[in-house]
Amino acid sequence: MLDSLIVPLFVTTDLPPGADLAEFGELLAETARTLGDGYPAFLAGNVFWLDRPVLPGQRPPAETELRFAGMLGYLAASGAGQGSREVVSDVRRAIGAAVTARYGDVGVPPAVFAIRDQDVRERTPETAIYVDTRDGAVELASATRSYL
Repeated sequence: MLDSLIVPLFVTTDLPPGADLAEFGELLAETARTLGDGYPAFLAGNVFWLDRPVLPGQRPPAETELRFAGMLGYLAASGAGQGSREVVSDVRRAIGAAVTARYGDVGVPPAVFAIRDQDVRERTPETAIYVDTRDGAVELASATRSYL
């Protein structure tokens, strides 16, 4: 059994018009496969749109506006000496680079931060789409999925 660290995460960013939510989730999950100096990781969670509420009398956002997307989930990482801060920092860099490479510069890098375990369970919308790192390390996948 691998010695693993499990961190509840929230990831959020703006995406360009026409971006596919499932594709965004897959990008996040695959980006987390290997972090930092090459230690294995596994990301599982749910992606969803964080659209602004449209109140009576307001117009919905234009189709040309950026859309705000989020992910709530768990990151499991294995590696000697890796603490929560280091793992979150490594995944933040990896996700920032991957989102910029895929979608270009949308003004600000994605926000990636550790949250409370309880928040993942309580705040994930029912309409969210499940994603995880395909063919990730079995031990990390098992540990992470037990939290969902």
